[in-house]
Amino acid sequence: MNTKAKKPLPAWLPLVVGTLLVAQFAGLGVWQISRGMDKRADRAAFHDESGFAAWQDGMEIRPYQRLRASGRYDTARQILLENIIVNGRYGYYVLTPLIGQEDEPVLLVNRGWIEKGSSDVEVGVLDVPVTRIAVRGRAGSLPRAGYKMGAAIDPASNWPKRAVFPTTEEVSAALGVAVQPFVLLMDHEEEHGFLRQWVPTEFGPGKHFGYAFQWFAMAAVLSGLLVWNYRKKRFNS
Repeated sequence: MNTKAKKPLPAWLPLVVGTLLVAQFAGLGVWQISRGMDKRADRAAFHDESGFAAWQDGMEIRPYQRLRASGRYDTARQILLENIIVNGRYGYYVLTPLIGQEDEPVLLVNRGWIEKGSSDVEVGVLDVPVTRIAVRGRAGSLPRAGYKMGAAIDPASNWPKRAVFPTTEEVSAALGVAVQPFVLLMDHEEEHGFLRQWVPTEFGPGKHFGYAFQWFAMAAVLSGLLVWNYRKKRFNS
C-alpha cells in the first residue's frame, strides 16, 4: 500500500495561472476595441457622400468606396445568389459580370435583390444592355455564410447559375475567367437594377465595445481575486 503523501501544488502556481488569464482577458478586450474602431471607420466610409471615383484595374480600393466603372455586361453568364433574405422574404442577389478590357479580370456587379417566386426566374427579367455602359456603385464583397455544405455552384447547371454563398474563387471557376477581388454594389439610382438596400452586414462597433467591457471586467475581477488571495496567504503565514 502506497502511503506516500502527494506533494501540494506550489503556492505560486495559482498566481502565475491567474496572471496569464488576466493578460489574456485584457488582450481580448484590446482586440475587441480594435475591431470596434475598424467597424466605426467602415460605417464612416459607408456614409461618405463624396463623388464617384473612376475605377480602373489595379486601383487600390477602400471598403464601401463610391466608384464608377465602365464596360460591357456579360448577359449570358449571370449568377443568382440564393438564400438571401430581405424583409423576411427569400430571394436572390443578381450578380452580373462587367467586362472592361479583354486582358483584365471581370468586375462582378451586384444589381440587387429579386424575390424568389413559386416558378423559376424568367431570363428576360435579367436582361441588360449589350452595349458598353458606365455603372456606379460601392465597393463591397460577396455575402458570406457562417457555415455551408457542398459545392457553392453546380458546374453542370445552366446559366444563369444558382450559387449558395460562393467565394470569389468559386465564381471565377464557374465563369472560367479571373474576377476582381471586390464586388460593385450597384447604386440605387442606377438603371437595370433591382431592390438595393446596401448596409454593412456585420454588427456595429457598439457590440464590440460591449464585449471589450466584459473582457476588461473579467480581467479586473480576476485581478482583485488574485490580490485578495495573495494578501490572505501572506497574512496567514
